[in-house]
Amino acid sequence: VQLVESGGGLVQAGGSLRLSCAASGFTFDDYYIGWFRQAPGKEREGVSCINRRTGATHYAHSVEGRFTISSDNSENTFFLQMVSLKPEDTAVYYCALVRSSYPTLWYPSYDYWGQGTQVTVSS
Repeated sequence: VQLVESGGGLVQAGGSLRLSCAASGFTFDDYYIGWFRQAPGKEREGVSCINRRTGATHYAHSVEGRFTISSDNSENTFFLQMVSLKPEDTAVYYCALVRSSYPTLWYPSYDYWGQGTQVTVSS
């Protein structure tokens, strides 16, 4: 399994970014893709997840209404659209995969991880 994130960068508070996660190297389709973030000195935090088969989505309270997770199943690519960004959203963002039908934003549940992409929001 390979997961490759892209789309991070530097943006001013109130701005937007769209992260992408390209998934490859497997044939199963019953899994969740999760987006996580980790700021310096803080624990990795679950942001959102989506079920590849059903499209069901879940969000952390801290991002609900500002972040939208989606997928392009034909390309096995997953997105995290982030709007109204705040300085506290600054972190390295990771996508991860868990072979499960049940949603979770608990990072130890996830089996495969991308390398991460930096998101910096300036005030």
